[in-house]
Amino acid sequence: MRSLTVLFTAVLLGMFGLIFWASNHTALFDIPREVYSHPWFITTLFDAYLAFVAFWAWLAWKEGTLGARLLWLFSILLWGNPAIAFYMLRELARVRREGGGLDAVFSRKRPGELRTPAILLVLALGAYLLGAKNILFA
Repeated sequence: MRSLTVLFTAVLLGMFGLIFWASNHTALFDIPREVYSHPWFITTLFDAYLAFVAFWAWLAWKEGTLGARLLWLFSILLWGNPAIAFYMLRELARVRREGGGLDAVFSRKRPGELRTPAILLVLALGAYLLGAKNILFA
């Protein structure tokens, strides 16, 4: 479990570093047409979002309430890998605290908690609004 904690911590910190760097470099929606219309950009974007939905399908099985499932879906769709890494770090810490091994991380269902995914969703919406500064504050 330690290696998974290191992996997901690296993903979370690495992605936040990249997001910070990109945000300071250019506005979120200031992507040149030749980039967002390129077939490989479109393919890569679909690949990422289909992976997010695939991860969410497992998460939805684990989380016990519709509210938690929906909040996590939107958090993952807006944050991507940082939300996934955060969820996994939370699950690893919870299993370590409650006892159990990796099988508990991947197979133990949860009652469904709303606070954490709601906070992530609000933070994501704020980040997108700040990132959209060229649209909102042009």
